[in-house]
Amino acid sequence: MTKFRFLIRISLRFFAALVGLGLLGYLVFRTGPGVVWKQLQAVGWGLALIIILGGFSQLVKTCAWRQTFMCDIKGLSWSRSLGTQLASDAMGQLGLAGKLLGEGIRISLLGSTVPLASGISACAIDGGLHTLTAAVVTVLGIISALLFAPLSGGWRVYGLLLAAALLAVVILAAVAVANGWPLMGNAARGIGRLRWLHNWVSGKQLTIDSAEHNLLTFPREAPTAFWVSLMLNLLWHGLAVLEVYLVLRFMGARTALIGAFVLEGLTKVINLVGALNPGNLGTYEGGNMLIAKIFGVTGTAGLTLALCRRTRAVFWAGVGAICMTVMKRGDWTKKIEVKGDDKDQFSHRACSRVASNGSCK
Repeated sequence: MTKFRFLIRISLRFFAALVGLGLLGYLVFRTGPGVVWKQLQAVGWGLALIIILGGFSQLVKTCAWRQTFMCDIKGLSWSRSLGTQLASDAMGQLGLAGKLLGEGIRISLLGSTVPLASGISACAIDGGLHTLTAAVVTVLGIISALLFAPLSGGWRVYGLLLAAALLAVVILAAVAVANGWPLMGNAARGIGRLRWLHNWVSGKQLTIDSAEHNLLTFPREAPTAFWVSLMLNLLWHGLAVLEVYLVLRFMGARTALIGAFVLEGLTKVINLVGALNPGNLGTYEGGNMLIAKIFGVTGTAGLTLALCRRTRAVFWAGVGAICMTVMKRGDWTKKIEVKGDDKDQFSHRACSRVASNGSCK
């Protein structure tokens, strides 16, 4: 029965990916491949600049993640941290399931340099802060759209409702962190009362409670690291806004920085809606075309913007896949080498810390 359900999930995701790929092809051919190619040529060398900017964004995200560790990470090199971040982000391109798998890969690639509990805690805190800052940017983007964009009555009402709902979530999250309310744990327990979800939620309740506890105590136990990580996450979103602005400028679109900010905020809504679509294929490009038209930019420019950003994501996902392969191979080689007769070496590798007298803690 479990295997049958697994096959159904895989089949549905594969079908969704095919539909998304078909939608992407339809959008390109409806717009005109020649027209899209001319727009891409207009971006020209700017695409290389966007890819470099994407690499800098990955470095900023790595810095934010390293701030969330509540243990000594002197043994975790910057190169391994960046490679692990890239590998995790590469899996995250595959949608919601990919993001979950990416977090697992990020933890596993830490190896013995960081205790497992600390790795899980850091990933949970980093993910929580990133989601919170993304929600803030989305709310501000929607509010800016309501103030500056020529929206019709229906779109304006939908925007107000969405902004109000997200603003309520952000305020509730901030109050929960400030007061130490375990909202996620209580919500999971409530969902677990449903008969068909009880077994699935029960197996994850301890992990949810532990991750939420770490997130709630992090601002009080390490306030400096908390604010640094929060600011770095906001900087990451700021770089995404700059990316939108640069691509549109290279295409000759007269878009102000506030327009790019609104576009990025609404794009995050598209990413949320398309989370169940593997890779957000088709839905991401179509959403960008729709948002671009709202702000007086042609649908072709919106499609080109989405394709440029996807090219950047695919490039760094490829680098992440290479990093994951290299690190996995290196870890496997070390395991083979350590299976010798040198018990002292094995004992040394198993120690997380060494006391002043040389004994393992």
